[in-house]
Amino acid sequence: MQRLLQRLDHPERKLPPVIHVAGTNGKGSTVAYLRAILEAAGYRVHAFTSPYLVRLNECYRLGRAGGGVLVDDTELGATLERCENANAGEPITLFEMETAAAFDLFARNPADAVLLEVGLGGRLDATNLIETPAASVISSIGIDHTEFLGPSLQSIATEKAGIIKRGVPVICAGQEPEALDAIERCARRLRAPLFRAGQEWHVSVERGRLVYQDERGLLDLAAPRLFGRHQFDNAGLAVATLRALDVFKIEPSAFEAGVVNAEWPARMQRLGSGPLVDQGPAGGEIWLDGGHNAEGGRVAAAALGDLEERVSRPLVLIVGMMANKDAGGFLANFAGLTRHIIAVTIPDRDGAMPTDRLMDAARALGMRVESAVSVESALRTVAQLAYEVPPRILITGSLYLAGHVLAANGTLPG
Repeated sequence: MQRLLQRLDHPERKLPPVIHVAGTNGKGSTVAYLRAILEAAGYRVHAFTSPYLVRLNECYRLGRAGGGVLVDDTELGATLERCENANAGEPITLFEMETAAAFDLFARNPADAVLLEVGLGGRLDATNLIETPAASVISSIGIDHTEFLGPSLQSIATEKAGIIKRGVPVICAGQEPEALDAIERCARRLRAPLFRAGQEWHVSVERGRLVYQDERGLLDLAAPRLFGRHQFDNAGLAVATLRALDVFKIEPSAFEAGVVNAEWPARMQRLGSGPLVDQGPAGGEIWLDGGHNAEGGRVAAAALGDLEERVSRPLVLIVGMMANKDAGGFLANFAGLTRHIIAVTIPDRDGAMPTDRLMDAARALGMRVESAVSVESALRTVAQLAYEVPPRILITGSLYLAGHVLAANGTLPG
């Protein structure tokens, strides 16, 4: 990355203030809230996020007056070609090339802020080339990618804390003690001011509203549009980040507008219509969530529990996962909510988990499980079952599966 960025004349040094976001779960949603709040305050915001769901353009959002837009094919193609030519055939990973393209693209387009989401880990991530970001943000940390980040929560948190820079504010979501300890040690060593959930700032739900408080005062905001109680925490992290920085001036009305209007596909997203939805049971609900680790399963299950309290329906899970994920740890979160799992294989994806492995994990939890050759086939199976009340269906287990579902249903992220 250093070699390639030098050949590109260091675009990473020509960016507006950068907010760098790491974490295991919630970092994409936090970026969505940050962008929506900043845009509501009138700022032009570039954003680089990954992975994409349907098309690569989703990774690159360009700041424009009145709201950001996804980069078009022509500009993205020219940027990638420029980076490819500069690399001149040297060894490089796909994500490194995509990240270099983000730096080059954003340096060539004026904006007021850049939101930069870590791809994996933090310390050795391709995005970790910004010498002095405006802020380092760390969302909820859990067990994931242990083959790269180490087997323990502390080792994973140490890698995530690798984005912390000397003297740069660190805004941190609520963490398990061993993860927080790793973050605190890194922040102390680099003399980085630390703003921790539950200590320097607080977020709570009161009468269905988001209540945020820090030493500067209290904000009483409407609930996030994104569904699930965990989204209050993600929105709170975004609010805390922008409140910790002097570079942006944001009124309470912009905080509320951003919290309410933020959108982030495949995170407890309800699919209302489309050719894929038409395969499911009449009158049923179809939800989509890209959660793929134990913590992602926990927050999705909590959201389903909230839905069940509002309107009770039988729950069916259609699940496809990658082979390097902990299927048992993920599915265990749903054991008290459903006993019916339909396992599918993620199509056109090397490293997808075979359905027999998924079925073994579900059976070990006492769940009723069967397999289907596709999501479409699974939906048709559910449609043929006799329920007194139309069921609630959650398609989950992988962002790759979520991308396939969105494409098949014609619901393209924009």
